[in-house]
Amino acid sequence: MHKLIIIGSGPAGWAAAIYAARADLAPLLIAGSDLGGQVALTEQVENYPGFPQGISGAELAQLMQEQAERFGTRVELDEVVEVDLSTPPFKVKTYSQEYEAQALIVATGTSPRKLQVPGEAEFAGRGVSYCATCDGFFFRDQRVVVVGGGDAAVKEALFLTKFATKVYIVHRRDQLRAEQIIQERAKRNEKIEFIWDTVVTEIVGGENVTGVRLKNLESGQESLLPAEGVFIYVGHAPNTALFEGELELDGDGYIVTDLEQRTSVPGVFAAGDVQERVLRQIATAVGTGAKAAMEAERYIAELEDRAYPGWKPLEL
Repeated sequence: MHKLIIIGSGPAGWAAAIYAARADLAPLLIAGSDLGGQVALTEQVENYPGFPQGISGAELAQLMQEQAERFGTRVELDEVVEVDLSTPPFKVKTYSQEYEAQALIVATGTSPRKLQVPGEAEFAGRGVSYCATCDGFFFRDQRVVVVGGGDAAVKEALFLTKFATKVYIVHRRDQLRAEQIIQERAKRNEKIEFIWDTVVTEIVGGENVTGVRLKNLESGQESLLPAEGVFIYVGHAPNTALFEGELELDGDGYIVTDLEQRTSVPGVFAAGDVQERVLRQIATAVGTGAKAAMEAERYIAELEDRAYPGWKPLEL
């Protein structure tokens, strides 16, 4: 029996672990298959306070883990495969163990959305990727296509210019959604070419990717663009399959929470991108993780019939 289990090892999970450990809850954090979450796959983080020169995402995640463990968080490099939240104590099953907890914080984050076009699944790992930081090295002196127009797409396109001879950014609109400073860097980079108002309709190749079929949404014209790699950044989907039927989810699968990070089940809280539909940033994930841990401590204090210093109901 654990007082608190945290599922997920992104910034929200680590922040929750730090606050919970400092509250003497001795939390167990189950890291999942992607230690560090999405941030660990980011080459450079420039907008997180306290790092004026920037920091690599992997290093930031490692520092968060070290801090959580220093305060007494126990970390299990395992993946949750089943939960039972019908009655407390909550049951959490991983590939190797079964646990029970008085309270639970869900910080499972999101995963990249798929284009859902022919060739995408067939060429996964053979030219199709969702992580330039992971796979960019394999496309040295080759041509690559980046699909998307948000921060992730443009940042990863810039990273790919370290290796590729040419980087095409294919975007379905006529302007980017990325931060202005990132847009300006991309537009100044001679290796990057923008293809506007266009979608990828098929990924083609033989043993590996050789190109993409494109369709211009304004003219309807179709074309074949030769390339050896395709990097897809068209949004993310919440990792909530485990919680279907256990927690209230919205129409897009995000966990529904109130302003105190409480879910539809008392004692279960959610933090980070798994419940954040709009501003998916490290800073917001950390904030919701901290809040979820503090609310979990309040919940456990009530179970144990002890006071929670300084807490009062939130006034709306």
